[in-house]
Amino acid sequence: MPLKISEKFKQDQNYIAQIVSDFNSSGELFGNGDRNKIKLFDLNGKTINIKSFKIPNIVNKVAYKYFRKSKARRSFEYATILLEKGIGTPEPIAFFENFNFIGLKDSYYVSEHLVTELTYRELVEIPDYPDHDNILRQFSKFCFDLHEKGIEFLDHSPGNTLIKKMNDDQYAFFLVDLNRMNFHDDMNFEQRMNNFSRLTPKKEMVAVMSNEYSKYYKEKSEAEIFEKMWQATVDFQESFAKKKRLKKKLKFWKKS
Repeated sequence: MPLKISEKFKQDQNYIAQIVSDFNSSGELFGNGDRNKIKLFDLNGKTINIKSFKIPNIVNKVAYKYFRKSKARRSFEYATILLEKGIGTPEPIAFFENFNFIGLKDSYYVSEHLVTELTYRELVEIPDYPDHDNILRQFSKFCFDLHEKGIEFLDHSPGNTLIKKMNDDQYAFFLVDLNRMNFHDDMNFEQRMNNFSRLTPKKEMVAVMSNEYSKYYKEKSEAEIFEKMWQATVDFQESFAKKKRLKKKLKFWKKS
């Protein structure tokens, strides 16, 4: 099984290779494992996280062998880029790709396991979460920094930002689920605003984020930022609802 391992963890290469090989029969399951399965393992007293990606369909098996990088490889490479750019993410350790004569059979991404107090999702689901406004404003500044560095996080959804309290009023943010990203020399206004579209359906949260973002992004007024950010949110919510309705219909037809 071809592997790429971070220089920092070269001395642990054989052990990491072994636990990936034993992935199905060992480790502690983390999360529900609906799509991709994540398990926790111990590495020299430190908890690490191994993500086994869903086995791709026949088209993607071939694509990931000949035309595109696997999700595991992209996760490792993008995490490395994020850290180089000063953006928080769990430390990348290794990735493994298992190929057969058709294409990619399975793949694994190994990283540090971070324990944090919350994700962005809690800010959406718990309006009176302690220090809610402050966290949301610091998150908005984090997004601005992300965009200034040309990072377009395509899976910028509620569960994919971990939030860790550093002291009384300061928070650190860490991106996870990294396999879909674009890197730009410069992000335009539309790309920046669209990048907020998946985060929350709540207008009052968008108002706070647009207010804070406008303090740093001077090319547009606060009103223009709010209008574009909210429109991107509405468009995404409508598209998401339409897909949900279609899936329900398909399930009904299959049962019938």
